Amino acid sequence: MNTSEKNPTLVFIPCFSGAPWSAEQLAPYGDAPKRTLRLPEGVDDIERYADHVESAIADLDDYVLVGDSFGANIALALATRRPPGLRALVLSGGFAANPVDSKPWKALMQAIGKARGPLYRQLTLRAHAHRLTSPFDGEGQVPWSEARSRELFLVNTPAASFGARLRAALTADYVDVLGRVQVPTLILTPSHDVLIGEGASTTMLAGIPDAREVTLPRTGHMFRFSHPVTYAAAVKDFLAALPTTRQGTHA
Repeated sequence: MNTSEKNPTLVFIPCFSGAPWSAEQLAPYGDAPKRTLRLPEGVDDIERYADHVESAIADLDDYVLVGDSFGANIALALATRRPPGLRALVLSGGFAANPVDSKPWKALMQAIGKARGPLYRQLTLRAHAHRLTSPFDGEGQVPWSEARSRELFLVNTPAASFGARLRAALTADYVDVLGRVQVPTLILTPSHDVLIGEGASTTMLAGIPDAREVTLPRTGHMFRFSHPVTYAAAVKDFLAALPTTRQGTHA
């Protein structure tokens, strides 16, 4: 059996905006080896996003996937492949299947996902930013706001990519293959999340064999941005409890 006692590389997978994790969000992890990346543009299939991540980390033989929101779905997709080197999995604000359970909102999302130009900037992004907010966004280490969420997308997310990622999110479904995830998994959940319903974490917790959930009080869906220190502390506590050795390959 091949084993490894070194610190695994933390691979941070972006949210729906596609933007790499910022230095401010990575700083609380200290000297731990880490890597982040930008999502490709115009891709409308979660499996293709997982292909992109898998290619970007092909040189790593020991790593932990840390996926936030849309990035959690990508990390989950990759984990179901049981890639060699995967030590553990962190899924925050994520989902195994379409997280929008409201038919009217799903129809609205599909419509606004097709918007371009001023309609995208003024309608789509304002509506999406509103869904991302929580009453606790201003309480964190980095006070957040609806306006900052909209700016994040204005700077990083072309309209075509927003629409493509929306199609990917609404069609993804990994519920029936959650049992293929054979590594320790942390499901990190904010206490207030309008965008992702409570059922999302419940489904993953029930389906992933070695999964545990930690709910961070007084946080919202954007807690990676608003509470980076609190968020990182939960991840580091999880990592500290991992076995110091691992099997080198998955069956």
